[in-house]
Amino acid sequence: MSEKPRTVSGMRPTGPLHLGHYFGVLRNWIDLQEREQAFFFVADWHALTSDYADPSAIRRNIDEMVKDWVAAGLDPEKCVIFRQSDVKEHAELSLLLSMITPVSWLERNPTYKEQQQQISNKDLGNAGFLCYPVLMAADILMYRPHGVPVGEDQLPHMELTREIARRFNYLYGETFPEPQALLTPAAKCPGLDGRKMSKSYGNGISLSEPMASIRDKVRGMFTDKARLRKSDPGDPDICNLFPYHVLLSSPEEQMEIRRGCTSATLGCVDCKKIFLKNLAAFLEPLQERRAKLDDKAVTDILAAGGERARAFAATTMNAVREKMGL
Repeated sequence: MSEKPRTVSGMRPTGPLHLGHYFGVLRNWIDLQEREQAFFFVADWHALTSDYADPSAIRRNIDEMVKDWVAAGLDPEKCVIFRQSDVKEHAELSLLLSMITPVSWLERNPTYKEQQQQISNKDLGNAGFLCYPVLMAADILMYRPHGVPVGEDQLPHMELTREIARRFNYLYGETFPEPQALLTPAAKCPGLDGRKMSKSYGNGISLSEPMASIRDKVRGMFTDKARLRKSDPGDPDICNLFPYHVLLSSPEEQMEIRRGCTSATLGCVDCKKIFLKNLAAFLEPLQERRAKLDDKAVTDILAAGGERARAFAATTMNAVREKMGL
């Protein structure tokens, strides 16, 4: 039997995971673990690129994020779950790739520019933040995957990873495949304020958040800005809430919501009540599974996954050193 194709992806442990993580990435991961050799890592070194001044929360966030992953459906028997810093080969490959990566490639990164403008409460002028796409490329290329499950905002990083792979192959000989982006079909999950849902912006609904807290947030959520009163017809296609119905409501409910919104017979308050009902049905089983996981279970998962990841990384680095004459 031929070997399964490989995939790899990771997340930074910078806070609670939200609905955008689930529908934008995690749901895709859960599907991929069934049919591919899947490596999923906690990107704690990446977290330091922005949280270097106070890394005290990273350790706690690591454990909490792995609990979210497993509660959402990742199975450590079906995929490799590990911590980035447990595999030192990632740092070595990142250093070697930085030698061949032009600074201009990093400076044109749109995510780098966006976060410099949007995040004003942290100093992001450090070299680690500028160079994190190189570390990301090392994380990916280490496992020589055919594809990487990512959200749309990560597409520029994927292109840069392919460029770095091409440059390495040109200079030293064919070593790395050029991985493709594996986008989840329903990746749109806007933030409560209309921007992209992001931990950095504090505009999301976390997977572990109590429904009482969520209800308060949803009451103040942006909907259709042009609909000031219930008697005003709305447009679901520009409403900030309707994408959530696409993700969580049945097709029949979506039709009723669209009909009621455009005819002004369904108000935003009632529309939000439907969303909250369906959200509770989605989150409650996930949160029940999460409550059964303790810190020891997380430690065991990361230890076993780290051992498997290091074994694979060692083979890649042996090949890289040989190609580079080291």
